[in-house]
Amino acid sequence: MTISPKDVLNKNKNLNKRVDVNKINLNNISIDDLRYNGKNYDEYINLMSLLENVSACQVSDAYNGISKRSGTIQSIRPINNQKVFGSIFTAETSSDDWGTSALAIDAANPGDILFFKVDLDDKAIWGELASTCAKDNGIKATVIYGSARDLDALLYIDYPVFASNFCPNAGSALGLGTLNESVEVEGVKINPGDFIIADESGIVVIPHELFVQTMVAVLGVKLKESKIIDDIADGKTLAEIVGLK
Repeated sequence: MTISPKDVLNKNKNLNKRVDVNKINLNNISIDDLRYNGKNYDEYINLMSLLENVSACQVSDAYNGISKRSGTIQSIRPINNQKVFGSIFTAETSSDDWGTSALAIDAANPGDILFFKVDLDDKAIWGELASTCAKDNGIKATVIYGSARDLDALLYIDYPVFASNFCPNAGSALGLGTLNESVEVEGVKINPGDFIIADESGIVVIPHELFVQTMVAVLGVKLKESKIIDDIADGKTLAEIVGLK
């Protein structure tokens, strides 16, 4: 589906419009185009058309081709198998302090993804009530280097949660952590405003300064893999396609 001049001029723009992958145009995009601001319709639609159709695996491959880094944090796994992407709001706290989670929910902007670095995973700093509140505030997801709880609810709530562990117990509402400052997890430095994509395979963090270069590479990966799938449908084997035969 293409974007017409009428779409651009229309005051009631269709933000659900998507462009075919072969027609995606990433000229002039920036990480700010993850949000529609009233003036970036073309950039927003093209970026959404790409990100909604690629996986964390494909983004990791593209980023690795640029930086020789995967961008992954291996211990963080999906709790409820949902996909999300966006810009990061960071928080750091101790496992006995779930109060910092409540403060982060209030401080983050709609469209942000909360990323928590927690010192231990013996107590949960996130659960059903936090997810419900965050979703109501327009926050897109929560990623925790630490523990979540209330899996009986999180498995069915329409709010993506990723964590390195889970347990039934929690600490107290202390609110002693830090908000929106750089953190480092498993050798990966994470800054406020960095990009993250997360799905069933795990999470990938991209530094904001490499976002545009990575997105262009992601489009290349997507087009190449689409061609391989077409070749397989035409009867070629994977070994033939990659030159092993």
